[in-house]
Amino acid sequence: MSSGYRPVLRRPGAAAFFFTAAVGRVGIAMTGLGLLWLVHARTGAYGTAGLATAGFALAEAALGPQLARLIDRYGQPRVLPFSVAAHGIAIAGVLTAPAPAMIAFAACAGAAVPQLGALSAARWAHLLRRTGNLPTAFSLESLANATAFLLGPVLVTALGAAGHAPLASALAAALVVGGGTALAFQRRTAPPPGRPERTLFRARFVRLALLNLAVGLYFGTMGVSVSAFATEHGVPGAAAPIVAAASLGGLVSGWLCGLHRAPAHLRPVAAYLTGTAVLLPLAPSPFWLGVAVVVTEAAIPPTLVLLNVRTEQAVDPAVRTQAFTWNNSASAAGSALAAFLAGHLADAAGASAAFALAPVAGLALLALAPSGATARPSG
Repeated sequence: MSSGYRPVLRRPGAAAFFFTAAVGRVGIAMTGLGLLWLVHARTGAYGTAGLATAGFALAEAALGPQLARLIDRYGQPRVLPFSVAAHGIAIAGVLTAPAPAMIAFAACAGAAVPQLGALSAARWAHLLRRTGNLPTAFSLESLANATAFLLGPVLVTALGAAGHAPLASALAAALVVGGGTALAFQRRTAPPPGRPERTLFRARFVRLALLNLAVGLYFGTMGVSVSAFATEHGVPGAAAPIVAAASLGGLVSGWLCGLHRAPAHLRPVAAYLTGTAVLLPLAPSPFWLGVAVVVTEAAIPPTLVLLNVRTEQAVDPAVRTQAFTWNNSASAAGSALAAFLAGHLADAAGASAAFALAPVAGLALLALAPSGATARPSG
């Protein structure tokens, strides 16, 4: 492990909760796509599978912050066992219920899934308060998230394509339930419960939620546009290596961000994202699109680190888990909106038109970015 990450991982209990949450997050990254494969395998209908997946995602986005509120109020060790048990039972329902009930069980699974990334971030904020190591810890979180969403879909797709869709969903549930349960037993690093204040949605936090929504707009645009571009150029198989290259580029960027002190200002990072995203609609071939995507993706990990640091600074410790979860929900909402818009643009005017949404997302990020630097805690 590079010396840049040793100081944070050597904190008592830090490595245990970080790797526990990271493993569980692979399960979360598998769940949505796993439900798509599972429901389609059982019903033969993509429409039903899409409804189940949408029900999971909408319930997760809408009710995740309410679950986080309970966790802030009563503590991770008390709430997590009930959350993971409900999630596991709901996935078991999807595996065994008749087709009409599968959609309801999928929505219940989304409502109960623990936001392990937010829980891990809240533990870092509690453990590293009044130190200068929080940006490094949030870089680790970015790496864990990128790794989970690189490995998880690959595992699901491999198992689903081999005819083992139920195994994929069962494995995803096992990782989530196992990771969440193990996290609940790690009481030493859990933030203490507190009475959540009623003023989470101050102007400062609302701006942060909108910034996360703008990042989601970028994610949603890329998810649709890369596939549309590859298909449009007669090489649909090129989408997978482009996405993989972008993910690996983001991992490298996130790793370097943690090795060195993260940038203090969001505006230069947003300006870089906007400028490089302009290259995307201009790409003449899949190869050059891959280059442009890798260059653009380098801005994402520093952006996420800065947004997490600012969130930790902006909210009361009693509502940290809610704040991180609301940010995730805002990003998911932006991603869903961009996917819808990019799909329509790709159908109407081609993939290059869909890619034009990426610099728009960058401009929104740049317009919303605060002018000041993130605070540098002493110590």
